Amino acid sequence: MASEKPSKELPACPVETTLMLIGDKWKVLILRDLLPGTKRFGELKKSIGNVSQKVLTAQLRQMETDGLVHREVYAEVPPRVEYSLTDLGKSLKPILDAMQHWGEDFKAGHIAG
Repeated sequence: MASEKPSKELPACPVETTLMLIGDKWKVLILRDLLPGTKRFGELKKSIGNVSQKVLTAQLRQMETDGLVHREVYAEVPPRVEYSLTDLGKSLKPILDAMQHWGEDFKAGHIAG
């Protein structure tokens, strides 16, 4: 989708572009937790762990602006808000998979420190 492309001016370096979008610890964990499917704010906060509500809200808003996350608000009382990955967000799965495999190998001692 063309509308999912970030509105910011992109750096010349592709690695820097990727870091601009997901270079924050919380953003990577949000992606990890949304890859299996849609979650509500409270579920995300619980699964991510030690993140403040303010920071999580700010990260989700930025990821929505960047086209990585879709926010769906339901007209219920109390209001229900659900977050899911856009196609652009889902396209980051191979990067997260590589990070997971590297972390597993490092923890298992297969990579020298």
